[in-house]
Amino acid sequence: MRKVTILTLIASFFIPTFVVANEVNVFNARHYKADGELYSKFTNMTGIKVNLINGKSGALEKRIISEGADSSADLYITADAGRCGAMDAKGTLQNGLTSAAIKAAVPKSFRTSKWVGIAKRARIIYYSPERVTGAELSGMTYEGLADPKWKGRLVIRKSSNIYNKSLVASLIKNNGKAATAAWAEGVVANMARTPTGNDRAQIMAVAAGEADIAVANTYYLALMLSGKKGPEQQAAAKKVKAFFPNQNDRGTHMNVSCAALVKGAPNKANAIKLVEFLLTPESQEHFTNNTFEFPMIDGVSPSPLVVNNLGLDFKQDMKTKLASYGKNQAAAVEVMTAAGWK
Repeated sequence: MRKVTILTLIASFFIPTFVVANEVNVFNARHYKADGELYSKFTNMTGIKVNLINGKSGALEKRIISEGADSSADLYITADAGRCGAMDAKGTLQNGLTSAAIKAAVPKSFRTSKWVGIAKRARIIYYSPERVTGAELSGMTYEGLADPKWKGRLVIRKSSNIYNKSLVASLIKNNGKAATAAWAEGVVANMARTPTGNDRAQIMAVAAGEADIAVANTYYLALMLSGKKGPEQQAAAKKVKAFFPNQNDRGTHMNVSCAALVKGAPNKANAIKLVEFLLTPESQEHFTNNTFEFPMIDGVSPSPLVVNNLGLDFKQDMKTKLASYGKNQAAAVEVMTAAGWK
């Protein structure tokens, strides 16, 4: 009897070594409470537990890099393709996001084999309809932000902001570094104030008359209009209009929230399943109705707040591969710094 007990104990000690945990570890830099509901649905559907490690992008990236092969991270989810591209450049990601479901859902320019977009956003121009005429905006482009006619009329975030880094990186990809450097100088000359605040602060500056035009992501206007950020911001959002640049050439600059497959992911198969789930109609509708982003997949409509206030009929830049944002990020920082963009 004693011999059997010892053998049983020995067996029970070694069994866990060979059991693969039915879980997935997500290093999450998207700070949306509603995302948690999606992960719960995934667990209920598949039985795969989602372990969320929430934090700011920089801190999570530093942890993944420092832990290296010992990292528990399966997926890194963040709010800009430039960040995923930069992580890829540092050798922290691996191939694997190439399933038929992922390829069918995500346009080629919005994914790589190591990271894919899970929701879209556009970085556009907001303007005061009281102080900006239709003639001034006719044919307006990102390049046109450097036009002297906007001197003292433009607000935009700091050069350190990842959304601006990706926008400038896309301009370098399309126009070259020298032309973009000259453009950055023009943008700085046109600023109504030293860059400060988040995207919503730029929209509020236009509403308050501190500037005539602002650059900010699309979902922020809907967020403000929803009332979730209070009556003051809701009122400010009603005073501005949205404009989609570059409609006569490559289209409006697009970006994504992206999911990246971390090198050495201990639960790689489960990570791929989670990405596929995030690209289903159910998940995409959840994104559009809670975070006001544009859906990544066809067949899903944006939130009514987005449709009614931003519209759907605009040309997206589908030619500029989002992988170029990470590749040109260092050059983007260089040209903005040289231009005196704070």
